[in-house]
Amino acid sequence: MIAKIVRQMRIVIPILLGTAIYAFGLHYFVIPNQLMEGGVTGIAVLLNYAANFPLSVSTLVLNIPLFFLGWRALGRGQMMYTLIGIVALSGFLALMEQLIDHKWLIPFTSSYDYMLAALYAGVTLGTGLGIVFRFGGTTGGVDIVARILSRSKGISMGQIILTFDALIIGISLFYISIEKVLYTLVTVFIASKLIDFIQDGAYAAKAFSIISEHGEAIAATITQELERGVTLIPAKGAFSGQQKEIVYCVVQRQEIRRLKLIVRNIDPRAFIVINEVQDVLGEGFKEE
Repeated sequence: MIAKIVRQMRIVIPILLGTAIYAFGLHYFVIPNQLMEGGVTGIAVLLNYAANFPLSVSTLVLNIPLFFLGWRALGRGQMMYTLIGIVALSGFLALMEQLIDHKWLIPFTSSYDYMLAALYAGVTLGTGLGIVFRFGGTTGGVDIVARILSRSKGISMGQIILTFDALIIGISLFYISIEKVLYTLVTVFIASKLIDFIQDGAYAAKAFSIISEHGEAIAATITQELERGVTLIPAKGAFSGQQKEIVYCVVQRQEIRRLKLIVRNIDPRAFIVINEVQDVLGEGFKEE
């Protein structure tokens, strides 16, 4: 029981840290300099610019219906860490708002050169999201919609997220200058590169080859918890002569840590080979 709690905390604590960094970047660099962000957070930023709605409240309210939609479509297993990310982000945004209101945190603003703000906004936002994604969490929003559409329509998550971000940033032209939008693109570019760097790879997926005597149990758990397709390949140890199975599975980056934990919990002695994947076509990824 204690070991299970420790394993869970090793995932939850980094997700909390990532959302804290992300919330800091929004309130310290993005909002004071009237930059933008994509996704549901971008909509919350627009509401803040247009009607002065608190970012913490609008982010939570916008994510609630999306969370329940994802709960029904994706299941409890995939949404638990998303729930933690959504609540933590809203909580840390509220904390930042209180710190700023009480003058305990003075946001960074520039009246002549926004490049420095754009650069550091990209660093903080990308670092925060990268940590959250690396440990299997999300901050909700467009990520939920992208997962659902990717599964039902076969469209890649990257294309869906990019389309939503472009739409929201385009709408922001009604509230901020085109100069600020161009600086925002710098922020988005840096953030995306940092997310890839923190997650240790710039590819959309990773291929796992797992050699174990408990292949069927591992495959069943992957299918149930990650809802990913798995292939079992019969194998025989050259030295031991024992019959084993190779479990082959392709997962997205944010699922890498969860898959490792699944394998280690079932067979700590399993041999795992992780390969970078250049492109993936098929159900759950993208189809042509």
